Amino acid sequence: MFSVLFKLGWFFKEHWKKYTFAITALIVVSAVDLIPPKLVGIAIDEIQFNTLTMERLVELLLIYGVIIILSYTLSYLWDYTLFSGAATLERTMRERLMNHFLRMTPRFFQSNKVGDLMARSTNDLKAVMMTSGFGILTLVDSTIFMILIILMMGFTISFKLTLAALLPLPVMAIVMNRYGKAIHSRFMEAQEAFGDLNNNVLESVRGVRVIRAFVQERNDEQAFQEMTSDVYEKNVAVAKIDAMFEPTITILVGIAYTIGLGYGSSLVFQNVITLGEMVSFNVYLGMLIWPMFAVGELINVMQRGNASLDRVNETLSQSPEVVPPGNPIHVDNPRTINFKDVTFTYPQIKEASLKRITLRINQGETLGVVGKTGAGKTTFIRQFLREYAGVEGAIEINGVNLNNVDLDRSRAWIGYVPQDQVLFSKTIRENIQFGRMDASDQEIYRVLELAHFLEDIKVLPKGLDTLVGESGVTLSGGQKQRVSIARAFIMDPEILLLDDAMSAVDGKTESAIISHLRAQRRNKTTIIAAHRLSAVTHADHIIVLDEGRIIEQGKHEELMKIKGWYQKQYEHQQLKEGAE
Repeated sequence: MFSVLFKLGWFFKEHWKKYTFAITALIVVSAVDLIPPKLVGIAIDEIQFNTLTMERLVELLLIYGVIIILSYTLSYLWDYTLFSGAATLERTMRERLMNHFLRMTPRFFQSNKVGDLMARSTNDLKAVMMTSGFGILTLVDSTIFMILIILMMGFTISFKLTLAALLPLPVMAIVMNRYGKAIHSRFMEAQEAFGDLNNNVLESVRGVRVIRAFVQERNDEQAFQEMTSDVYEKNVAVAKIDAMFEPTITILVGIAYTIGLGYGSSLVFQNVITLGEMVSFNVYLGMLIWPMFAVGELINVMQRGNASLDRVNETLSQSPEVVPPGNPIHVDNPRTINFKDVTFTYPQIKEASLKRITLRINQGETLGVVGKTGAGKTTFIRQFLREYAGVEGAIEINGVNLNNVDLDRSRAWIGYVPQDQVLFSKTIRENIQFGRMDASDQEIYRVLELAHFLEDIKVLPKGLDTLVGESGVTLSGGQKQRVSIARAFIMDPEILLLDDAMSAVDGKTESAIISHLRAQRRNKTTIIAAHRLSAVTHADHIIVLDEGRIIEQGKHEELMKIKGWYQKQYEHQQLKEGAE
């Protein structure tokens, strides 16, 4: 149960001053709070024996007032310090998770559902925060505060009466242990179900247009109801165990009260203890109610925190496939890019997606990459991004193996426009400034002109301040592509990767973008993967891929003379466009 505290040992060690002060102040408050019941017993005894004077009463009241002020001040300090520490842990863990997500490679996101990752970043972190805040409070109150009360009862009143009243405690320990194990397993199941529900909602929101187009609203609603019912049932299972804590403790406390009152009265009649001591004893028994409840809350919070921390640590323990080199070699600018017999196979796939690719690209050149669907065009483009390990052969930049170049450095050279454009739920201005945060509106308008988007921006309701919606839902496919291209243009990267980035625009718009591209990137490397061959006819070099191999290569004119796949496909596309 307490293993969660050892797992969080790194955090407690880092913030030991804060937690030492909070726990010390909490213990002092617990000790101070034991004095008032004793003062009440003394006052009752002095009233009973008619020895209470006005001076003595004022003295007792002054002591009581000082205790109240001291208790209030220390309670504020430990409460603020302890729970601010818990908030710090949540922030630290959330930052770790976010940094981890940003470092991870595609395989991680293929094996982990986004909804589950969101659940771990929210619900699970809340449970961990509760452990480092409320969990520490219940730990102190259920151990040190309880021990202090028992010692006060035993040493200042009667050990016999104390032992008799605490007979139910061993029973409580056994029952609470069983409850704790049940809470852990059921809470794990509930959190996993919540993660699946999160993922389902995310997919439904993203695919709402497709759901409506196929008239699947009712089926999707039915699936959602089934998942919510599953989450509900699993949380009810947790709540059933949770609900048993308080009644169990109430019964055991009631038994302790019965023993204390019955046996205590007997000791008063035997003159073993005084009436005032009997009253103080029952007040202490009342004070024991919270520590006993704290035992149940402690087990509950610790088990939930342990389950959630295990889930978070499971995510954090997964390593990216590609890690920065230990001793990176510095490369200023990519003047030459050499593919030397490069073969690449995706994880868990037997067939290689690229096979023995040998190619040289010089700075300032434009490379066209074409081929049938599934030929390996996107896979070729992604080799520059270094997303996967296990590349056979070598990719060299200025003669240096790409794996020996700093990861951040090599990615800083690249501007990337993928097949599936990713726009953030922000304004058009903010989406383009993602390429360069300090870009002015004048520069933004310039790249929008290059991306042939100026006419579109004029008709949008708020111009650059138009919100694009979730994943750019308010824009058409062609508009999203052109905003993505403008975002890449504003970076002015050393290597621009366009992965079928103009598939949703018409031929005239594509021609205008290509014209601007050639004018703007004369001294920079550009790699264009495309299905429409008109996008690469201007390229300095074109490669045709088929099943991961280069089957044809050369300039447009050279490939037309070969009369292979490229020539047939180009003429077919020209005839089709002419017919349209």
